[in-house]
Amino acid sequence: MNNIILVAETGSDIPKDIAEEMGIFLVPMHVTMGSDTFDDGTFPIEKIYEYYDDTNKIPKTSGSSPEDFIRVFDEIHRLYPDKQILHLAYSAVTTCSYQSALIAAEDRDYIMSFDTKQVSIGQAAIVIKTARYLKANPNVTMEELVEEVRNIRDSCQMCFVPDKLEYLKAGGRVSNAVFIGGKILSIHPSIEIENGYLVAKKKYRGKMERVVTKMIEEYSHMKNLDKKEVWLLWSMGLPNTVRIAAEHKIKEIGFEKIRWMQTGCVITTHGGPGSFGIVGFSRYK
Repeated sequence: MNNIILVAETGSDIPKDIAEEMGIFLVPMHVTMGSDTFDDGTFPIEKIYEYYDDTNKIPKTSGSSPEDFIRVFDEIHRLYPDKQILHLAYSAVTTCSYQSALIAAEDRDYIMSFDTKQVSIGQAAIVIKTARYLKANPNVTMEELVEEVRNIRDSCQMCFVPDKLEYLKAGGRVSNAVFIGGKILSIHPSIEIENGYLVAKKKYRGKMERVVTKMIEEYSHMKNLDKKEVWLLWSMGLPNTVRIAAEHKIKEIGFEKIRWMQTGCVITTHGGPGSFGIVGFSRYK
């Protein structure tokens, strides 16, 4: 077994079965609806949509607390007292999780936190790729692993498009003018992850089938994505016709392996139903 254990937040949207299979420990992030706060991943995603329909408000999301990390760190240390822990953090500029982990790791020299500068499936792709590297290199040192993760992170690219702008507007991420224009003109802004931030980029117009195929074509070319593997993210409510169109375009471009991964409660709260995205790794020059 490896000498290093990987930790990530549930906001990475790594499915529990994959986390267990790869030995990845997950720390809960949180979602608040009204006066009730839930651990991310412990309730049906439909509950987010129902809350918005009932209140016209999106839930509030929050990062993992120091106490959340302490519980997981303590569990790992109890099970594997001789192993080191590498926490691959959800984007530090979007949540308190990274700082919480640093607080929880005080006086524990066997723990290191590293900011992936990614969210959701972007973070998942980095963590899973790191886990594969660990499996192939079980005797790697922490310093060597962190250097490898830095290379993985710096080549990771993520972009997504929401189907509707209601959730982005409710969360204050788009203006009322953009929201109204988007509804009238059927505009879908693409959201890219840049240095940890969610940044609105190119606007696409039309039905989602056309939008996602155009976005896939342009983004994969612009970022020079490696054709060996690509992650496609989707939120509940994405029509099957969009999935079929996306997969057809991905295969047409020449990607070899396709991994569909569903977004969890945290990113779905902001993107809303029917969102689609792509995650890949730029080829080294």
